[in-house]
Amino acid sequence: MDSKLRNIFAVLITSTALAVAGCNTVQGVGEDVESVGEETQEIAQEAKD
Repeated sequence: MDSKLRNIFAVLITSTALAVAGCNTVQGVGEDVESVGEETQEIAQEAKD
C-alpha cells in the first residue's frame, strides 16, 4: 500500500474516532462529518500535487 494512501487512511480513522467520541448532538455529528470530509479533501489534493 502506498505511503501517502496509508497516511490518508490513518487520518480518516483518527478523525472518525475523534468525531464519534466528541459529538453530543445530531448537529455535532454533522459538523464533525463535515470537518472530516474537508480534511480528506485537503489530504487528497496534497497527495495529488
